Amino acid sequence: MPGTAIETKSASGEPTCRITASVLTPGRWMATMVVLTGASLFALLVCLQFGAERIGFAETIEILARALRDGDPGAESAGSTGVILLQVRLPRLLLGFLVGGCLAVVGAALQALLRNPLADPYVLGLSSGAALGVSVALVFGLGTASLALPLLPLSAFAGSLLSILLVYRVAVSYGHLPVHTLLLAGVVLNTLFSALIMFATSLIDPAQSFRIISWLMGTLSAWDCQALAVLTLCSLVGRVLLIRQAWPLNLLTLGEETARSLGVEVEQVKRRLFFIAALLTGAVVSVSGLIGFVGMAVPHAVRMVIGADHRLLMPASVLVGGTFLVAADTVARTALAPAEIPVGVVTALVGAPFFLYLLISRKGGMV
Repeated sequence: MPGTAIETKSASGEPTCRITASVLTPGRWMATMVVLTGASLFALLVCLQFGAERIGFAETIEILARALRDGDPGAESAGSTGVILLQVRLPRLLLGFLVGGCLAVVGAALQALLRNPLADPYVLGLSSGAALGVSVALVFGLGTASLALPLLPLSAFAGSLLSILLVYRVAVSYGHLPVHTLLLAGVVLNTLFSALIMFATSLIDPAQSFRIISWLMGTLSAWDCQALAVLTLCSLVGRVLLIRQAWPLNLLTLGEETARSLGVEVEQVKRRLFFIAALLTGAVVSVSGLIGFVGMAVPHAVRMVIGADHRLLMPASVLVGGTFLVAADTVARTALAPAEIPVGVVTALVGAPFFLYLLISRKGGMV
């Protein structure tokens, strides 16, 4: 398929960004989104079958169709199987789809903003900053207060925003964004925040400390209707705002000076993207804990297949990221059933080798 290739260079003459993408037409956008949406729905149906008790595909379709027709949550129409499917597995998979989509679209935005394929909410310390905010809130007893529902996401948002501002400030102090500086800033902040989180958990009773540590490993099992509603609202608002920045992000991948010369208010776009990235990361972490590498691996993999135009890349990353995390959670629930592996462990086992591959083969260049 015909496309364009653009490469920009730094002041030292080394390549900083290379984009190879097919021309995006309305037909291509629609066809890609229809295919990915269909694949996501099919994956969701397949994953609904698996768990401690296997439910056949035909029975799964029948229960879902009956629930849609009658509005029955499953207790009366299909007995215990309906309860398991509609009240346990389906909300959990929907939560996983929301979390994965949020992490992936934030990763795509950060990679464009920082012109680095290794950028990710987990690697850059946004997730650990959000986790620190939640941990501090729990130490002060906000987790059991009546205002816990809004306060925990707000605490996570504050920690995530602080983290991304620190990483960016450290990195740009060199006048540009070299890979080693960016990664070093993220590693240092991750280490610092992890130490502070461990200190915070040491101040509370052992039972609550154990729950926090389990949550920090990444989990989708602690969902509730209120948390799902809050995350749904935040994710819809945040993703719409991010996707609306697709064209400025396309120009920012060419370099800040080029984007500025083409009319982009670079500093305003940065502030807007930092705020939205912190909002989405904070909302996700307050519900699911630390789930790493989704925001790095998914946008990069999608970019390799469909190109670097963020008008398509970002909505496609939402669908692929959600599907990936749903599949990872299914593996976490079934691999050692009836025991359950933290989903953050599964994503790390997949994402860490991919991270090393990018670090070695790309040497920090943007695809």
